[in-house]
Amino acid sequence: MKNFSTKYIKSDIKAGLVVFLVALPLCLGIALASGAPLFSGIISGVVAGIVVGALSGSHLSVSGPAAGLTAIVLAAIATLGSFEAFLLAGVLAGVIQIILGFVKAGVLSNYLPSNVIEGMLAAIGIIIILSQLPHAVGFDQMHEGDYWFINAAGDHQIFQTLANAINFIHPGALIVVLVSLGILIAFLKVPFLKRMQSIPGALVAVLAGIGINEIFKATGSSLAISPEHLVSLPVPESMTQFFGQFSLPDFTQIGNADVWIVALTIAAVASIETLLCIEAADKMDPLKRYTNTNRELKAQGIGNMLSCLIGGIPVTSVIVRTSANVNAGGRTKVAAIAHGIFLITAVVAIPFLLNLIPLASLAAILLVVGYKLASPAKFVHMWKNSKKFQFIPFVVTVVAVVFTDLLIGVGIGMAVSVYFILRGNVKLAYFFKKENHHEGETINMELAQEVSFLNKAAIKQTFAHLPENSKIVIDATNTVYIDHDVLQMIKEFVNEGSLERNIDVEIIGFRKEYNIENSVSHVTSVVSDNGAPVSPQKVTNGTKVPSNILKVRDLASV
Repeated sequence: MKNFSTKYIKSDIKAGLVVFLVALPLCLGIALASGAPLFSGIISGVVAGIVVGALSGSHLSVSGPAAGLTAIVLAAIATLGSFEAFLLAGVLAGVIQIILGFVKAGVLSNYLPSNVIEGMLAAIGIIIILSQLPHAVGFDQMHEGDYWFINAAGDHQIFQTLANAINFIHPGALIVVLVSLGILIAFLKVPFLKRMQSIPGALVAVLAGIGINEIFKATGSSLAISPEHLVSLPVPESMTQFFGQFSLPDFTQIGNADVWIVALTIAAVASIETLLCIEAADKMDPLKRYTNTNRELKAQGIGNMLSCLIGGIPVTSVIVRTSANVNAGGRTKVAAIAHGIFLITAVVAIPFLLNLIPLASLAAILLVVGYKLASPAKFVHMWKNSKKFQFIPFVVTVVAVVFTDLLIGVGIGMAVSVYFILRGNVKLAYFFKKENHHEGETINMELAQEVSFLNKAAIKQTFAHLPENSKIVIDATNTVYIDHDVLQMIKEFVNEGSLERNIDVEIIGFRKEYNIENSVSHVTSVVSDNGAPVSPQKVTNGTKVPSNILKVRDLASV
């Protein structure tokens, strides 16, 4: 594994365990909601964790069966007439994704405004909370995969479920979820517990939930949680029965036009969801790293080919697992791989123990994840730090994703964001052309007169390809407008991204209202005409960079 480091190994394994606890019921529930065999969800979770995790260029993204594909899978199995024919479509979808990676279709993710991504994350948080409340009180009418208000069959609304849940609260489940939430909050707030890095709070919460319910059952209490409200994992009685749960694609259907239509549909939807999640994962990354999205498409394609070859359902990069990973302290792909290893180990070794876990305990974990994604502080931050053309698309995206689905909601948010951009700003084009850079060089980036979010990809790729131990001068002397997304990306690069590769940064000519000098933690001095160092705050629009500095104008398509 390139650039593998053991620096975060303990926190990554702990995060992998937390993601495993979140992923297990989701793998089963999404398979159930998709009309596929339960074990197919486990297969896809293991392949996504180990194979995609190893091949992916993302440090934080965790893949698995996705709720966004449930309706497609459900309809496809019915249309094609057999699960084996559907598996062939999944294999072909993987091939198409690999091709998309080679033709560099991943660049599309660079054109997603941050307010839309933030809105999508907040909406996912709200949906997680709403979908887990019934499980928290022991009213599990909804499948674990149905994150949207209307399920795959189109006949079940979450508001009705929430109303029914109030009338059918199970006291035992309520006790379990309250205890689990108390433990999780304590691990986040109590200094002593926060320092116990080797013990994940999620594991303690799950063990507490099992212990409480076992006490209820041992004492014959009416508070005991019934099996339908516990994790339900297939338990094979022999190795023959275990391997009998795997399925093979029906390759005789290769000439079936419907198979190819399903394959194209899965490839398109899975690729878009993956790119959305990758962009969101990079946004959540505390270390501010960038992911090669073309490599991600190839990794997802290989994962889908392998998953469907052995009887699994299609996978994508998934925001729920990724968010749980980041919140649990995951920092490298070791966490994603570890969660896959935990999955296969648990399924083979201790399925009977896993079936003792109350869904209420797992709901508590997801409620905490959902709150972190959709906390009121995020809405306040967006309101205070954004103009209306940033805040309105954010809110529209939140509402649209919650009341429709992920792709439609993001599409609506994008349309509103583009409307505000086109209405308020007519931008000059800003291009980069590729140049070869070497360690130790000084590179001058002169920003255009007006820089829009459409320029985000070029600037982002330039930052990503800067060599270690180099120096960059970011010159905004002649710039009259910088888009909020681009400005935020520059601040993040100066604060975090440059530190990771020991890159010295000088900033010149940024206007006072951008507040860049006060928002970055380190900036080297800027050089004036005569070679003397000048404080960045004192630099005027007339400041120039020495002629011996390498100029990198119009660096495009790096």
